[in-house]
Amino acid sequence: MSKTKNLINCSLFTALIAVGAFIKIPIPVVPFTLQFLFTTLAGLLLGSRKGTISVVAYMLLGLAGLPIFSEGGGIWYIFKPSFGYIIGFCLGTFVTGLIAERMKEKTIPRYLLANFAGLLIVYAAGMVYYYVICNYVIDTPIAVGPLFLYCFLLAVPGDICLCILAAILVKRVKPILDRQLS
Repeated sequence: MSKTKNLINCSLFTALIAVGAFIKIPIPVVPFTLQFLFTTLAGLLLGSRKGTISVVAYMLLGLAGLPIFSEGGGIWYIFKPSFGYIIGFCLGTFVTGLIAERMKEKTIPRYLLANFAGLLIVYAAGMVYYYVICNYVIDTPIAVGPLFLYCFLLAVPGDICLCILAAILVKRVKPILDRQLS
C-alpha cells in the first residue's frame, strides 16, 4: 500500500477515534464512549503498527491542546485519572492488531478473541492509572472495590458489545477493503 493511502487510513482512524470520544453515555466516574470501538477497528483493519500510529496520533493531538478527548484536551489531561484508558487504547490496539495479523483463519470468534485481549489491556492500564493518579497524585483516594465497580463493572458490558460489533464488522468489511486497497 502506498504511503499516501497509509497516511489517509491512519488519519481517518485518528478522526474516528476523536469523534468516538463525543459519542458517549454518561456513567459514573468514566464515561462510556465509542473510542474503544474505533481503536479496536484500527487494530483489526490497519494492523498493529498503523493502528497504533492512529491512536498515538489521537493521543498526541489531544495532549497538544485540541479538545478531542471525552473531557477536553491539553497536556494537563495526563493528571486526569481516566487518561490511563487512552494509554490503554494505544497498547490494546497494538495487541489486537498483532493477534489479528497472526490469525490463520479470519473468523468472528478469532476476531472476538483479539478484541477481548485488547479490551483486557485497556482496562488493566486504565484501572492501574486511575488508582495511582487518584491515590498518589491528586489526593482523591479510591479503594480497590469502588475502583472495580466504577471503572470496570459498570463500563465493561458496553465494551463487550463493542467487541462483538467490531468482530462482525471486520469480518464483513475487511475482505472488501482488502480488494479495494490492493
